[in-house]
Amino acid sequence: MKPTCHLFGQNSRKALGDPHLQEALRSVDERLRTMRDAAFRELPNAEALREQGRRIRDRALAGLDVLLEQLEENVTRLGGTVHWAADAAAARKVVEDLAVSRGVRTVVKGKSMVCEEIALNQGLEARGLDVVETDLGEYIIQLAHEPPSHLVGPAIHKTKGQIAELFRDCLGAPLMDDSEEMTRFARRILRERFLSADMGITGANFLVAATGAVVLLENEGNIRLSTTLPRIHVAVTGIEKVVPTWEDLCVLLQLLPRSATGQKLSSYVSVLLGPRRANEPDGVDEFHLVLLDNGRTRILADEALRETLRCIRCGACLNTCPVYLKVGGHAYGWVYSGPIGSILTPQLLQDRRTASALPFASTLCGACAEVCPVKIDIPRILTELRRRYAVDPAWGPAPLPERAFARMAGTVMADRRLYEGASRTARCALPLLESGPPLLKRALATFPPPAEEPFRRTVSKSPRKAEDPHE
Repeated sequence: MKPTCHLFGQNSRKALGDPHLQEALRSVDERLRTMRDAAFRELPNAEALREQGRRIRDRALAGLDVLLEQLEENVTRLGGTVHWAADAAAARKVVEDLAVSRGVRTVVKGKSMVCEEIALNQGLEARGLDVVETDLGEYIIQLAHEPPSHLVGPAIHKTKGQIAELFRDCLGAPLMDDSEEMTRFARRILRERFLSADMGITGANFLVAATGAVVLLENEGNIRLSTTLPRIHVAVTGIEKVVPTWEDLCVLLQLLPRSATGQKLSSYVSVLLGPRRANEPDGVDEFHLVLLDNGRTRILADEALRETLRCIRCGACLNTCPVYLKVGGHAYGWVYSGPIGSILTPQLLQDRRTASALPFASTLCGACAEVCPVKIDIPRILTELRRRYAVDPAWGPAPLPERAFARMAGTVMADRRLYEGASRTARCALPLLESGPPLLKRALATFPPPAEEPFRRTVSKSPRKAEDPHE
């Protein structure tokens, strides 16, 4: 997917005018956020658990190099193979070469945001492979030739009617109006693909360094079929997904499902320990783990932004963000949307200028930080990214007019006489400006009118209470 983050404003206006999208987003607001809040209210120690999750993720990131070496050692000991990928192109090449060298023709995929990040489907299809998404939401957007719009519900922007029409147009299905009927129809098609697939590809929710385990959470069971029926399983994931021990995993398993879908635990939790052994009848013949960097070590080295990598991809920040709930995921122009996308995308993309609009696509209300299960301070990171885009040449500074205006405003606000003089001038000039062109009038309408008397002068006139020496 080619990033179109620079079109956030244009994408947002289009989203606001889409009645089907607005209907779908109301469902997100009413359903997912409510379920998350109810699930956390059931916990007697919710805040303590979140704090524990934050410490676990920080400890993992602080010792990431050691944990990754331990993980590689244990995966290899279990019969798997670890591949290191510096960027998206390297990760695609690993998977493509594996598929071609093994004579793979059909690939079934579990839901994976990292695979979207590296455009894996497009790479495999360019090599002549048949790739089928097996998560129902991912399957729907694959049919629609669209990217996911949510970390957890990729097709959450689609209404039931739109999905029914898509099945009719792409699969020859009768026009259905029952959700369960549509699900059964899709399941019949996907079951045939599982039985004929040569390779299964998934992401990973967590990697346990102490054992070499790959942990996957889902509610449909399709990931489990993707990791057991084909003869080859490839897991592609970011290097930050590693956790030290089983005990750490148990804490995060209490946080992720509650934050994502309001469940105490996902319907299926798969713990995979390499390919099948000689005495085991089921399982894959080969297991490959692709560990992707793609800018993550750069984020890790940045103390001001490092906590971005704590994210466990629950999507809770999207479900509570007033901006996301009005414009949806596609407005953000890349794989990761909502508040986490607004801080992660600018750090991952090679051309940071492309994503310069995203840190400003926020009200800074702090709702995202309040629901984050691992306490990422998203508003602080958004503010830091805004600062960098404005002044840091490495990030692509703001256009010259904006920098000039910001510098002038800073000079005026730092000097009381200049500030008060500018305020008097603004009060006198405002009536003249309001009679100007319509565009200027609309711009001025967004600002409150200046007070007749400055606040500082008003305060200085008010009687003051005599100071109490005992206070």
